[in-house]
Amino acid sequence: MLGRLFSFAIVGLLALAGAAQAQNKAELQWFSQAGFKLTTPGGKVIMIDPWIKGATRLPEEFKDLGKLGKVDLVLVTHGHGDHLGDAMEISKTNNVPMWGPAGMNQMLATLGLMPANLVPRMNKSGTIEPFPGVKITQVHAEHSSEMILKDPATGKDTSYFAGEPVGFIIQLENGFKIYHMGDTGLFGDMKMIGEYYKPDLVLVPIGGHYVMDPKDAAYAIKELIKPKMAMPMHYASNPFLKGTPAEFKAALGQTSVQVVDMNPGDKKEF
Repeated sequence: MLGRLFSFAIVGLLALAGAAQAQNKAELQWFSQAGFKLTTPGGKVIMIDPWIKGATRLPEEFKDLGKLGKVDLVLVTHGHGDHLGDAMEISKTNNVPMWGPAGMNQMLATLGLMPANLVPRMNKSGTIEPFPGVKITQVHAEHSSEMILKDPATGKDTSYFAGEPVGFIIQLENGFKIYHMGDTGLFGDMKMIGEYYKPDLVLVPIGGHYVMDPKDAAYAIKELIKPKMAMPMHYASNPFLKGTPAEFKAALGQTSVQVVDMNPGDKKEF
């Protein structure tokens, strides 16, 4: 009798362990361009570069911000409209901080467009630990950053300085690391980022013109960063972004890097 009870207990413990392991994953939803909803293994929701309502490739059923549910944190890599996007609205609706380049956040607070407590400042190499087990570090990106916003005094569209562009290294509760590159051209310190932070998954722009093209992106992934997985992003949303995932894969050639294929609106677990 005791033996049977012991066996049942072991089976129960194994089932619980299996369930816990199944839950120990992150979920990533792509909203096209560089916009993502990241749900951590601990259940925290992080929006990254959330250009949603105006996204040109995103199906209409995903453009209702009310359907995002609870959001715990917003990350923005730079001030361009297809990255800043709906970040301010999401931040204010959920009363959660929007982390981005220090100059961008300072300008938004100075203009009175964001309350100061929701646009805290940080800079490249800065690391925050917003939730237990989660670390987020700003890293370099080779790009520009400005915002076209309504002047609070005149109501006219005005260009404002938005700090320096950044990428983010996001380490999750289970140790999984995601490198969101933001908008960037190729630069040599990608090798240092790969060696030092050792990202598992890189979200890499491939469109060209404003960012790396497929050949540049493939070189960055295969020769410099060397992650386990790479997902192409920031392509086909306007006529200048001509690079394609097929060209990226062809440029990668034979490699151990797994290319993650997603369509706008798709979700994947990692």
